[in-house]
Amino acid sequence: MSKYMIGRIGQAAVVLWAAFTVSFVLLQALPGDAILIKFLNPELGLGPEQIADIRASYAADSPILTQYLHAVANFLSGNFGYSVQAGVPVSDVLIANLPPTVWLATLGFLLAVIVAVTLSVVSVLGPFSWLRSAMRSVPSLFVSTPVFWLGILLIQIFSFQLKLIPVINPGPWQALVLPVLTLAIPISAPLAQILMRNIDDVLTEPFIAVARAKGASRSWVLWKHVAKNAVLPTLTIAGILFGELLAGAVVTEAVFGLNGIGGVTQRAVGNQDIAVLQALVVFSAAAFVVINLVVDLLYPVFDPRLRHKGGALA
Repeated sequence: MSKYMIGRIGQAAVVLWAAFTVSFVLLQALPGDAILIKFLNPELGLGPEQIADIRASYAADSPILTQYLHAVANFLSGNFGYSVQAGVPVSDVLIANLPPTVWLATLGFLLAVIVAVTLSVVSVLGPFSWLRSAMRSVPSLFVSTPVFWLGILLIQIFSFQLKLIPVINPGPWQALVLPVLTLAIPISAPLAQILMRNIDDVLTEPFIAVARAKGASRSWVLWKHVAKNAVLPTLTIAGILFGELLAGAVVTEAVFGLNGIGGVTQRAVGNQDIAVLQALVVFSAAAFVVINLVVDLLYPVFDPRLRHKGGALA
């Protein structure tokens, strides 16, 4: 394994540790107590001694440092603790609710990439100047659109006005159409802006003029020479946008009433279910780190200058 890979994995480990530690401190500083919120309900009929036993089972009254070291050891062993509200392991909560969010985020990102590439290509190869100008103004409109407002607007248009997608009991794929659109449109805007700017910069390079002088068409030059050189900076912003993608998925799930990580987050915040919130923070940080690590490893694929002799990473 190269020094580059070792360094990147070390950086990823530091980021995950920092995310875990900061979230642990902040969550412990929250007012209130998840155990008391759930078990002080008079309908449960629990006495002080029983509640004290429950608190002891969750180590709620242990010193903060002891709780922190215990939590670190558990996370390293794959044990995320128990949800106070659900009464089941946190891993079970995540496994049950993660697939819908993964589907939503994946489809949303793929659609965002398709929209960004389409806007960028039309802005360069569009047959009319007014069309090319219009495509360049679309990302500014998309990026300023709030996710929650866009979701409500799409429901109003496609469900209530056009009656194309039912609001009540939609099919599995119908239920994903509007949420994916809601998530993809704001994410596509910065991708398109960066890609358009990169294409403009590459088109001014001398080798593009040489290719055109040899008789190559504008579209051939775009796909053969410009695309690979313009995509590298776009990969960087794509990795950074993953954090926004997760945040947008949470809001989108709330707007459309989807069962996923967004709903779990809402309930965990309302009930101060610290174990669940801690696991969600670490999961989000891990996903963000992995995506950016993949982006870094893709750099040498698109830019040969980043390769060592023999193809090893720097």
